Amino acid sequence: MDSNIDFKNIWKQQTSSKPNLEELIGKLKKFRNQNLRKLILANIGLITTSLFIIYIWYRFQPQMMTTKIGIVLVILAMVMFLFAYNKMFMVFYKIDQTQSNNEYLQSLYVVKSKQKFMQTTILNLYFIMLFLGICFYMYEYTSRMTIGAAILTYTVTLAWIAFNWFYLRPKTIKKQQGKLDELINKFEEINNQLKES
Repeated sequence: MDSNIDFKNIWKQQTSSKPNLEELIGKLKKFRNQNLRKLILANIGLITTSLFIIYIWYRFQPQMMTTKIGIVLVILAMVMFLFAYNKMFMVFYKIDQTQSNNEYLQSLYVVKSKQKFMQTTILNLYFIMLFLGICFYMYEYTSRMTIGAAILTYTVTLAWIAFNWFYLRPKTIKKQQGKLDELINKFEEINNQLKES
């Protein structure tokens, strides 16, 4: 057994796993840019979809009130979602490189709180309004189909909504929370190191 153990080297290896502030700020910047890119794409996607739905309403002039209610519900769902989403990510615009470590941490706590509100209340409302809107919208057109075709149309549509709700939504939420929690934990670790030194 070798009695000449290099404790100094072991200690260096152990402390190297502690987060580096510059590297962490780089990760925060990347996280911020990814979220701002998602925000821009969500705005473009949902605004384009809303304009397309309005165009369909104008072009094809639906006859039944249920169809009009459906269109309004779908557009309102998108507008409500975008309003909350844009408000949430205003915090990201304020994050810059002049902030202190503690300010970064506070900004991340605000993002986490807003993200939780977005992932629960807003997303639930969005899906409920979208679901009702699509069901109302489809009624006029499915009422002209055979019963079998109408049931198939509703089944496929509801299956797609269920897939989004029960599979994609939880997966996306878990991924978003994981990235944010990792950043928060590392900033907390650095904060604790600074307090101790």
